[in-house]
Amino acid sequence: MGQKYLIDTCAVIKYLNESLPPEAITFMDDLVDDDSKVSFITQIELLVWNPPIPDDIKIREEFLAGSEIHYINDEIIKETIKIKKTTNIKLPDAVIAATAINNDYILLSTNDNDFNKVIPMGLRYLNPETAF
Repeated sequence: MGQKYLIDTCAVIKYLNESLPPEAITFMDDLVDDDSKVSFITQIELLVWNPPIPDDIKIREEFLAGSEIHYINDEIIKETIKIKKTTNIKLPDAVIAATAINNDYILLSTNDNDFNKVIPMGLRYLNPETAF
């Protein structure tokens, strides 16, 4: 894959639950096998979940173990501030968008309401529910 992608929490959950369209699942399978990248925010959001069956958290832990985790730095902080002030989206979403922009990644998410607001600021965005 030539493009690099950052996978948002909602896309990870829908992928792991297999609730995306079949073409999106195939795309995500290839992406996850090749080069899975997530923000530390996604790591936190995935691991705070308390599943009804405790062993279910292992699926998320295994996904994260095979993923590159991107942490915050000064450039991401500056971009997050700009995004938050301009769009007023939730802070975790602003951090994720800033991480994608800062690393020149395409953000994979199903959160159109928030991330479409960041496209004019340079975010490259793809919704796997509707893109395939």
